[in-house]
Parts: sequence; C-alpha cells; structure tokens
Amino acid sequence: MTNNEVFQHIRYIFALNSEKISTLFQHAECQQADEVIENYLRKNGEHKFSRLPNNILASFLDGLIIESRGKKEGAQAQLNQEVNNNIIFNKVKIALALKADDIINLLAAAELTLSKHELSAFFRKPEHKHYRPCHDETLTKFFNGLHLKYRSTIKEIKE
Repeated sequence: MTNNEVFQHIRYIFALNSEKISTLFQHAECQQADEVIENYLRKNGEHKFSRLPNNILASFLDGLIIESRGKKEGAQAQLNQEVNNNIIFNKVKIALALKADDIINLLAAAELTLSKHELSAFFRKPEHKHYRPCHDETLTKFFNGLHLKYRSTIKEIKE
C-alpha cells in the first residue's frame, strides 16, 4: 500500500477536509501548503500527482495522534521518520486509543480473523523473535474495519 493510499484512506474514514488536514500537519510541526496536500490526494497518473514521502506521512500520523490524545510533554517532532505498514498500523492504533480487542473486532468486521498473539506480533520491535511484518492485506482490512465503524457513525451524526 502506498503512502498516498494510506493518506487517502485516513482522510476518507474520518471525513477530513483540507483545513483539518492542514491542522494535523501543523500539530506535528510539518506545515504543508493546501496545493501540496491536494497533489497528495490525486490519483497516480493524474496531472500534478505527488508521491507522499515517508517522513510527511509519519508527521501526518503524529498530528492525528496529537489531535486525538494531546501533545506529549517534552516530545520533539521527528522530521526524518521512516514508515512501514507496522508503524502506520501502530500510529493509527495509538491515535484512536484502540485496545487489542477493539482491533480484533474491527478486523472481524472486515472479515479477517487474528488472535491477540498474532496481532501483538505487529507491534513488536523488528529485532524481536516474534515480530511479524504487517502485509498490505492486513492493513487494508484494518482500514476497512475503521471505515465500517467511523463512516457509519459520521453518517448517523449527519442524519
């Protein structure tokens, strides 16, 4: 899954407009111009499409964490962060304060069954012997579960 796809999924799940996205970037001390954000949201091959760099996606996810949980005392912005599916999964989990049971239920709603042990392997350090890389399929199912939970809640609020 590309960084742009992750960005688009999160934007859609939480119905984020350009102003809110800019705010999330500001929280992480990573200012992005509206035009640049729009280019990240374009489809691959479209005119002015831009690939979203790892460090910018990481900053966006950090902004999501700060928005929902508050800024951590003494924490400094990390502008050169690398990301992979495990890190994305973990940052979204932290932002939403999801517990293992919550994630398992979200994945079950998206038709993926995982045990707590399988799930915890995604959040271990890569050096750990039980570490397991998170594949695109799993991350997509996680986003699908979030979509089912949060988009239906947003629709209910609007109605």
